[in-house]
Amino acid sequence: MLRRAASIAALSVALMLPVVPAVAAGEVTCPVDLPNCIVTVENPGSTGGTTGGTVSQPGSSGGARVCWLPYRQEVVDCYDENWGWFSSADSCYYRLRDPQPPATDPIWQGRHPDGAVYVVTCLDRVPGTNGGWTWLATPPDGYGAPSVTPGELAQRAVDQMALVGPAIGMTVEGGELGLVGVPVWLWTQVTPTTWGPTTATAAVPGLAVTATAQAIQIVWDMGDGTRFVCTNPGTPYVAGEVHSPTCEHTYTWPSIDEPDEAYTVTGTTTWSVSWSGGGASGTLTVTRTAQTSVRIGELQVLVSG
Repeated sequence: MLRRAASIAALSVALMLPVVPAVAAGEVTCPVDLPNCIVTVENPGSTGGTTGGTVSQPGSSGGARVCWLPYRQEVVDCYDENWGWFSSADSCYYRLRDPQPPATDPIWQGRHPDGAVYVVTCLDRVPGTNGGWTWLATPPDGYGAPSVTPGELAQRAVDQMALVGPAIGMTVEGGELGLVGVPVWLWTQVTPTTWGPTTATAAVPGLAVTATAQAIQIVWDMGDGTRFVCTNPGTPYVAGEVHSPTCEHTYTWPSIDEPDEAYTVTGTTTWSVSWSGGGASGTLTVTRTAQTSVRIGELQVLVSG
């Protein structure tokens, strides 16, 4: 239950009585550096009730925490960088007061160092924000709870890796002309973002997930109707050699009839991502694509008579 200290103050003024800040356990008192006087929170550690709630997000592995305000019929953030963690018991946010008030502060009522003092921000039915300090013997409901699932954090970690398609290398480069019947070597430059392995960690307060990505294959579309898979990054061209030991393609028709008289070569890398954290683990599969072009001609043989 929330009780407006501001209303109490107004009544006291009407009766010409002094206002004494409440400092009982679970109450919010007004520190001298806050301009507005605020609320009293009773029994913030209990669960249930009708002022707020948490539900499991449908379809999310691990049950993402969703914070709900019934009287507004809306979802709010379970964690706010300025306010802290949302408590479903009273629809208030809590963050640890840092630094803690001195032991002589009346909010402790002689209980220092037991428990802790929290900064409270409550979402009221009346427009505006109420807040203050409160002493609690134990952290309130929802304090420190992650607001996303480990699987969702794993996806964030993948985003941080900035994985890309292959950095395509071929024996025919730039403005060079390849020849029908001559193997074209294919490879990718091996870096953390083009082949791996690479690792990243994503975290929110109370939960961290680490993911490691490794490319496992490249599907090559050569632009002439040929598609094939190389389960390796390929081998950079070695002067004097004809056939690649790992990945190659031989064109059987020139590219003169193609747009810009060149075949479009597409490489699609498949990445396997393993992740763990928050007592869970799993795997993800992601793909990344890159393109280039190659011009293929026919060897012209001149015969003099």
